[in-house]
Amino acid sequence: MTFIEGDDAHPVTWAEIHHDARGMAVGLAAKGVRPGDKVAILGPTTRDLVTTIQATWLAGATIVVLPLPMRMSSIEEFVSQTRVRVHGARSAMLVIDPQLAAFMEPAPGDPPMVGFDDLRGDPAAWEEVAVEPDSLAILQFTSGSTSDPKGVMLPQRALLANIDGMIEAIGFDPDVDVLVSWLPLYHDMGLVGILSSAMFTGADLVLAGPQTFMASPSRWMRWLSEYRGTITAGPNFAWVLAARALKRLDGLDLSSLRIGLNGAEPVDPSTVENLVAAGERHGLRAGAVFPAFGMAEVAIAGTFPPAMSGLRTDPVDQRVLEVERYAAPADPSADGVKHLALLGRPIPGLEIRIVDPETGAIRVEREVGELQIRGTSVTSGYFERPDLTAAAFDGEWLRTGDLGYLVDGELVLCGRIKDMIIVAGRNVFPEDVERSVAQIDGVRAGNVIAFGVPGNRREGIVVVAEAKECDMVSVRSLVAARVREVIGVSADEIVLVEPGSLPKTSSGKLQRSLCRDRYLGQELQPV
Repeated sequence: MTFIEGDDAHPVTWAEIHHDARGMAVGLAAKGVRPGDKVAILGPTTRDLVTTIQATWLAGATIVVLPLPMRMSSIEEFVSQTRVRVHGARSAMLVIDPQLAAFMEPAPGDPPMVGFDDLRGDPAAWEEVAVEPDSLAILQFTSGSTSDPKGVMLPQRALLANIDGMIEAIGFDPDVDVLVSWLPLYHDMGLVGILSSAMFTGADLVLAGPQTFMASPSRWMRWLSEYRGTITAGPNFAWVLAARALKRLDGLDLSSLRIGLNGAEPVDPSTVENLVAAGERHGLRAGAVFPAFGMAEVAIAGTFPPAMSGLRTDPVDQRVLEVERYAAPADPSADGVKHLALLGRPIPGLEIRIVDPETGAIRVEREVGELQIRGTSVTSGYFERPDLTAAAFDGEWLRTGDLGYLVDGELVLCGRIKDMIIVAGRNVFPEDVERSVAQIDGVRAGNVIAFGVPGNRREGIVVVAEAKECDMVSVRSLVAARVREVIGVSADEIVLVEPGSLPKTSSGKLQRSLCRDRYLGQELQPV
């Protein structure tokens, strides 16, 4: 694998990683870590972090990879949230990068805190530990985009089943494929979808940290070209930045890319179309970029379209969808049509179904309901939360909280049940409002949140948007007009805030529920 730090590359073999990890596993045991213990790990994407992840597994323990702060201005909140996760996981130890250790002052009740260098042991002294299939491999905290973070339990059997399913679904060949990623390793897409898949198969991996990508998004496309990357992934906003970079870069060759996964947040079809257009002169094949569905509760991968199938959408009548909860096929060029991405079929080992969220009755094709999943890689539940675990399952079926429907066995998602805004008998999806408002000049793309609030006669709609430096009166007027155009009713209130004000999860997802709470608590600071 090759570690990227800024503009520098540091190649290392998986054998060298494994050698160091065995030594670190010895160090973990010497510090008191036993099989079954939880080891919290905190640090940026480095060779030491990757080695510690493997070492924890070699010691028979469970990894709890902790998120880094989104903004250094929120360092106190970061320390508080980190401590909540460390204690909530019943961690036996916190392994921390030296650069972050200064922020984590030990407090009563904290587990031992050690640095990477404190765990250097003799690799020859490592002894293999018996690990049961049902023992926990990962305790993955959810992003908290719709609720407080919860500890998702992923047994060894579930992690391996999901990776096996992905390998089969995409035709993965570790002797040929080259993975390229900057995704954070505290998020399931980066940890399981990329790192673990490469680590367990020995495939070539080019790995950078999210801070390296954000400092210069064009680097992502350069890495794909330089290392002949065949597989990569990123959320929708990252592909927006990639399209911008491709318009101004020269000398790239992206013809090797066969899987450019758009996931982790709602997919905007126009984003993929713009990317494909910008990448054409660089050899980017239109079929290489496509969306799929995944979530922490199934390790990562839920459904995949066939490789090289590209973006495919289902054009439906928006009003029928909102009023009747039915995805009626429509002329793609007609007015009032909504284009929803086809997300493929379940990976091997998983099954999906759509049910009425109130009655549990099975919905037929094109009828909208809640997505449920069962199979080999489904979580065993939420750590020390039997109440949440019981509520999350309908027998063997996991309730995802996502609204969607099936077309010829393929999944299409509409939104989240908790986020639905009901206006005059219509089910308004906040993503529609957010996506449209984000296209307005004066509004920061990808930084809009819409939600419902109680009203006298109906649920009201509030739109909160980060504004650029411009005429606020004009921007507010444009936002109001766009909302009326998209959903046919007026927003009850439009709140423009400073850049960087909207709450986001550790993986960069907008937090609607928290934003709504701050609005109701009059904590938002309008510009």
